[in-house]
Amino acid sequence: MIIGTPKEIKNQEYRVGLIPSGVQALVHAGHQVLIENNAGVGSGFSNDEYIAAGASIVASADEVFARAEMIIKVKEPQKVEIARMREGQILYTYLHLAPDPEQTAGLLEKKVVGVAYETITDRQGGLPLLTPMSEVAGRMSIQVGAYFLQKPAGGSGVLLGGVPGVAPGEVVILGGGIVGVNAAKMAVGMGARTFILETSAARMRYLDDIFGSRITCLASNTYNIQAKLRTCDLLVGAVLIPGASAPKLVSRQDILTYMKPGSVIVDVAVDQGGCFETTKATTHDEPVFKVGEVTQYCVANMPGAVPRTSTIALTNVTLPYALKLANLGVEEAVRSDAHLKEGVNVYHGHLTYAAVAEAQSREFTALDSVLR
Repeated sequence: MIIGTPKEIKNQEYRVGLIPSGVQALVHAGHQVLIENNAGVGSGFSNDEYIAAGASIVASADEVFARAEMIIKVKEPQKVEIARMREGQILYTYLHLAPDPEQTAGLLEKKVVGVAYETITDRQGGLPLLTPMSEVAGRMSIQVGAYFLQKPAGGSGVLLGGVPGVAPGEVVILGGGIVGVNAAKMAVGMGARTFILETSAARMRYLDDIFGSRITCLASNTYNIQAKLRTCDLLVGAVLIPGASAPKLVSRQDILTYMKPGSVIVDVAVDQGGCFETTKATTHDEPVFKVGEVTQYCVANMPGAVPRTSTIALTNVTLPYALKLANLGVEEAVRSDAHLKEGVNVYHGHLTYAAVAEAQSREFTALDSVLR
């Protein structure tokens, strides 16, 4: 199979879909790999490293899309990239289709096979290709929140860790999944008073076991959310429903009514539409906006700011599935692996992921009924 990786073009996105070690593994398996010129530079990988691993460097994204049978990327395709795609071409990347009907329509019209990192599952029901980026984004949420709490950045001037004689700041995390756990690790490490709001009793017991008295777990309900809005300095949205739009847990009126002036919201769920009514995707160039006197951060590609760490962590988990898709072809690969099958969101003009169909009121087609 001919596999291509273009340079990412989303704002301030420095990650890359394949690193040299991944290229080498694919080439050793008998495949041809095309890398757009300087696609890996943002993550610290030179053309020479790709060439040494067996890749061919091509001059443009147009050539990558024209020649490759499978495209391996990081972020969802932008309009110009969708325009380059063709029927039957495999797109293996993060798609996050549920809140993005325009992208969904484009991929359906092009009749591509879209395999989404974020909906591939494992035996435990986890999302192994989402996990490393959730870990990065969870940890970053506290870093960026702490920065925007600084007075010159528009915040209240609270130091999350406090100092002797001064109380630490309060961090409230909505959701106790991978993002929430990693945000809590950073918040606890900084010395902040840390609360996690979670709906699952079993998950709350787990969080209590691993964090003990260093955090407080509360049942996630309207009463408790509104109570913590009044006291928090930093509020992190960390709720995920696999492949579906995130639930709106906090309204604009809640923010304006209850939150303190100068407090900060970081919505890590922005890729899936966000868990705040006020969420709108921002960029690393303009990462925040104001909701009354509250600062909200909604960068949709947070891990792109730390591309070296993020790219290596991501390709560690995406490569085994890339090899399976390349070695077997998409049809045989998904027949042999029910967990990879969950990643197929669009297939030759059919929408094959139920949660996306529900979110967009589109027709759902079971993959088994159209698989070639």
